Amino acid sequence: METSNRYNRQIILPEIGEEGQYKLLKSKVLVVGAGGLGAAILPYLAAAGVGEIGIIDDDRIEISNLHRQVIYKTSAVGKSKAKEAKLMISELNPQVKVKAFSEKLSGKNVFNLFEKYEIIVDATDNISIKYLINDACLALNKPMVYGSIFRFQGQVSVFNYQNGPTYRCLYPEENNSALNCEDAGVIGVSVGIIGMFQANEVIKMILGVGEVLSGKILIYNILNNEQQKYDFEKSSKIEMTKEDFEQKYNSSENEIEEIKFELIFDEIENDEVLFLDVRNEDELPKINLKNSLQIPLVNLENEIKKLNSNQTIYVFCQSGIRSKIAVELLQKHQFKNIKSIAGGALAMKESLHEKSILINK
Repeated sequence: METSNRYNRQIILPEIGEEGQYKLLKSKVLVVGAGGLGAAILPYLAAAGVGEIGIIDDDRIEISNLHRQVIYKTSAVGKSKAKEAKLMISELNPQVKVKAFSEKLSGKNVFNLFEKYEIIVDATDNISIKYLINDACLALNKPMVYGSIFRFQGQVSVFNYQNGPTYRCLYPEENNSALNCEDAGVIGVSVGIIGMFQANEVIKMILGVGEVLSGKILIYNILNNEQQKYDFEKSSKIEMTKEDFEQKYNSSENEIEEIKFELIFDEIENDEVLFLDVRNEDELPKINLKNSLQIPLVNLENEIKKLNSNQTIYVFCQSGIRSKIAVELLQKHQFKNIKSIAGGALAMKESLHEKSILINK
């Protein structure tokens, strides 16, 4: 009785019915990212009755997230996004089986995760992770529901659906310097709209109804309510086997090395070492070191000639995410002695503060 009452308004739709509701119940969907897009996608999938939902996100809730990540409460600041999202779903619809993975998606864990789900939803704002998701989906023959936001404009598409076009067919070049929400700014309504578009594509695929956005990209502008839909074709050059994937993402030469700032504290006076700050100029806290240089991530590729590839370079951002993207970019330009500082400027400030207390005692 509870089940029929819960889903009654969608079961009475001729395109869904009891059979469609059963399809939803048996479906398994993994959402990569529990930020702005994920906060719109997850409740609608759960409310519709998707049987099993996975959530992977290694981030924690910050006060600056709350204007767009509306499934979280102020009291949840500092807690795991994945675990809090799971709690929300369990309260919204106890019939849904939810698994939360509070870890970063990588070449090491992606196959093990993706193999358990039928549809993969990209709810990230990290370009490198989007390519990782795409390539893993291609290797495993899984559809990828794509969403992206840039300020007041959003994009939605479905890649690798029934052997259709992939993310690389639309964006063949890996541009890791694209701005994310933290850098470019975002209004909460935009991620809500695009996230619901993504949830809709998932539901259509499960039910087998409507026209899936495969080989098409939908672009929506919330300022003028203009919407365009463009076609794109599959490239015959795009292939990705499991072996190709392992070579690209898991070979030792592609690993990004992280280091704690306290282990290299003695290097802050070394002229042969560079501390590269890839944050925007207005970001706090300020880290002023004798041998530091600031180049925002979005400008890094254009200003790469300012750097000496023979130097040891320690890259930092605010918390350690953008610095890894910068390291990847520099590695592609044949920089060898380069590491990402774990925890970024926030961890560095704390370490500098502790050192200063010890010195002044």
